[in-house]
Amino acid sequence: MSLREQVAAELERTRLRSAGLTDAVDDADLVRQHSPLMSPLVWDLAHVGNQEELWLVRDVGGREPVRQDIDHLYDAFKHARRDRPQLPLLGPAEARAYVAAVRDKALDVLDRLDPSSPVAFSSGAAGSSGVSPDSARRLVQDGFAFGMIVQHEQQHDETMLATHQLRAGPPVLSADPPPQARAAVGGDVLVPAGPFDMGTSTEAWALDNERPAHRVDVAAYRIDRAPVTNAQYAAFIDAGGYDDERWWTADGWRHRLSASLEAPLHWIRDGGDWYARTFGRTEPVVPGAPVVHVCFHEAQAYATWAGRRLPTEAEWEKAARHDPATGRSRRYPWGDDDPAPRHANLGQRHLAPAPVGAYPDGASPLGVHQLIGDVWEWVDSDFQPYPGFSAFPYREYSEVFFGGDYKMLRGGSFGTDRAACRGTFRNWDHPIRRQIFSGFRTARSATAEESA
Repeated sequence: MSLREQVAAELERTRLRSAGLTDAVDDADLVRQHSPLMSPLVWDLAHVGNQEELWLVRDVGGREPVRQDIDHLYDAFKHARRDRPQLPLLGPAEARAYVAAVRDKALDVLDRLDPSSPVAFSSGAAGSSGVSPDSARRLVQDGFAFGMIVQHEQQHDETMLATHQLRAGPPVLSADPPPQARAAVGGDVLVPAGPFDMGTSTEAWALDNERPAHRVDVAAYRIDRAPVTNAQYAAFIDAGGYDDERWWTADGWRHRLSASLEAPLHWIRDGGDWYARTFGRTEPVVPGAPVVHVCFHEAQAYATWAGRRLPTEAEWEKAARHDPATGRSRRYPWGDDDPAPRHANLGQRHLAPAPVGAYPDGASPLGVHQLIGDVWEWVDSDFQPYPGFSAFPYREYSEVFFGGDYKMLRGGSFGTDRAACRGTFRNWDHPIRRQIFSGFRTARSATAEESA
């Protein structure tokens, strides 16, 4: 398959997902704000079209604007999510017509891709933003701008999926149940001390905060073979974990009290049993599945209660990518091949995390399971640039978020698409957020005897 065909297929596959998420509800639900934490679904739909217009139609294609008059409405930095319903947004029919018109023009731009060259357009990008010639070349090299837009839309698709989870009313989404466990997975593994290559300088569609590859020396540590499960987390609740200040940091305890946290988001207790509200259905919590919808503070409190801690970002990535036999960093825990259904729970194929042990083919060389997919995993690191970081193609993707109160999440979830998930992909959010599909695993520093 040529690069042009690959890009066109990814654009179409992604748009089908966006359409499925927005066509699943009526117009009233599309324009309604289901939570102040989230935009109306119709905003997300038009926003992905606007970003596609800005980058592919105007900047890469050098074409005339489709709807320049609406740019300010869909600038995520100008309007907080809670305020977006009050904006004069495009209605459902207008939004669908707009994104379709933008896509037609973007595909016209794609047709300029030289089929004889795997790395460049036959005519250079001459964008409306006045990007430098070098930036213009980088935008089109390996179809990067198109890959950036695919990833951006898939990220908003996951955001829209989270909005569906917060939506009240009968279920409108369906999917096959996740697979059952195929391997017994428990305990932890030792990751020996030593350096590894973190980040990437070669992944064609990697974003700026994943770059460049750099050598990181990591002390020996032990990390859970699987994410913390619902049963394990329920034991923390039953032991009074939410009522004991000892397990929480000062910030975590303040948030626990102010937000009245008592259990993961969407959990409901009925007698001695736990149930969860999941996409309009109330069902028993699956004991062996990874816990989901917990914030960083909850994850950290559990780890402290268990006598452990959260891994750092470098520890998580070393466990996910480092191959001790070769000394190299893989693209994914299982190797360099793109994710397949046997490797990981990705792409909304299922509407819940799979029980631990469901994907033995996706394990790392050291036997760490489900590092990719199922739940985003909180790690105890702040969002900071890598040494040698360079913002590209715009500062607002990563650079403006460095140094805030953001904590890192790694690995993707059942709602993350394969195009927006790899061993180097970095996600970040405020430590109080739990409407996202977030879970965690724990770690601890190795003892001297274990390190020897």
